Amino acid sequence: MNEIQVIQHNEQRVLTTAQLADSYGTTSDKISYNFNYNERRYQKGKHFFLLDGEDLKSFKKANREFQGSINKLYLWTEKGAWLHAKSLNTDEAWEAYETLVDDYYRVKGEQLNLSPEVKAIFFLDKKTQEIETRVEKLEDNMTIDYGQQLSLQKVAKNQILTIVGGKETPAYQNKPLRDKLFSSIWSDYKEYFNVGSYRDTALKDCDRAKEYLKQWAPQGKLLREVEEANQQLTFAS
Repeated sequence: MNEIQVIQHNEQRVLTTAQLADSYGTTSDKISYNFNYNERRYQKGKHFFLLDGEDLKSFKKANREFQGSINKLYLWTEKGAWLHAKSLNTDEAWEAYETLVDDYYRVKGEQLNLSPEVKAIFFLDKKTQEIETRVEKLEDNMTIDYGQQLSLQKVAKNQILTIVGGKETPAYQNKPLRDKLFSSIWSDYKEYFNVGSYRDTALKDCDRAKEYLKQWAPQGKLLREVEEANQQLTFAS
């Protein structure tokens, strides 16, 4: 690990997002993504400091290297670095964290080697994270069950009934046109969710799938056919 420029804030050593990313062998975008995705786990003042406004101006004056147009700056504490190591869960990140604790966050004269007990915690935490990751991957690969498939069918049918104005309208009574509508809604659906069939919808996308169907509408020529079919009822009246 390259020598890190020391940054002090609130009488403790901290790291910028860029420094932390460089130490962990990742990118600033990945660090920011992990933070945003797990934001509820981070406590301001404990895991990080967010500088903006006058605080950021004062910090820039004391640290000339931080100039330019940045309007906010995250500074990560030792505990914050720990949470990021958990999120990344790579050997490189865990090894870098141990080095950061020994060589950066602990000032000279206070350096502490991680005890066997703490290393055991690292190991257990890594295993727990690995299990959680496998569970998440399993959930990502799960598709909706038969009951959820029927639910999507119902939502699609109700949306088409809403579009044509009900079962008794000429547009719905026109079977070829009705078939076109159902074919179109599912064709658009499969393209949007990138699936071969609505039955292949990922379980995690089930609620989003219902919202998509509720908002679907025919376009272009198909919409015109619906309007012309229903105009027959107006003319007949």
